[in-house]
Amino acid sequence: MIDVSSSGPYAVFADGACSGNPGPGGWGTVVRFPDGHEEERSGFDPRTTNNRMELTAVLQGLSLVPGGSSVTVVSDSQYVVNGACSWLDGWKRKGWRTASKAEVLNRDLWECIDAERDRLRLRWEWVRGHNGHIENERCDLLARQAIARGTGLTVPKV
Repeated sequence: MIDVSSSGPYAVFADGACSGNPGPGGWGTVVRFPDGHEEERSGFDPRTTNNRMELTAVLQGLSLVPGGSSVTVVSDSQYVVNGACSWLDGWKRKGWRTASKAEVLNRDLWECIDAERDRLRLRWEWVRGHNGHIENERCDLLARQAIARGTGLTVPKV
C-alpha cells in the first residue's frame, strides 16, 4: 500500500477492463489525496479496447490532482507503465511511430499522458493484477461494474 501523509504526494490507482477486446469497456480509478481521503470514479465505453480503458483510468484519476503535485500512479498494465516510462519519448521523437514504424495505437490518449507529465511530477508503479492488491482490486471492480451498468449485464468476471 502506498503511504500518503498529509504533506506527501497523491496516489492514483487505475484499472481498465473490457468484455471482449474490442468490446464494451469500463475503467475505474481511486485517488488518494495527501490528507488521506479517497475519491473513486468509473466510466463506460460501449466499444473500446482494454488498453484504452487502462489509459483512460489513469487520465481520469490524474484529472483530480492539482497541477504541480507529486503523484504515484499505480497500474497493473505493463502497457501503461512501460509506455509512460520507456516508450513515450521515443514515440514522440519518431513522429508517433513505434520501433517497427507502425503508428502508435491510442496516440490521442498518450498525448494526454504526455501533457500530464508536464503538469505533474509523476512516478509510475506496476503491480501484478488480480493478486490481492487492495486498491487495484477495487479499481478492477469499479471498471467491471461500469461495464455492467453500461450493458445491463451482470458484472463480468475477470
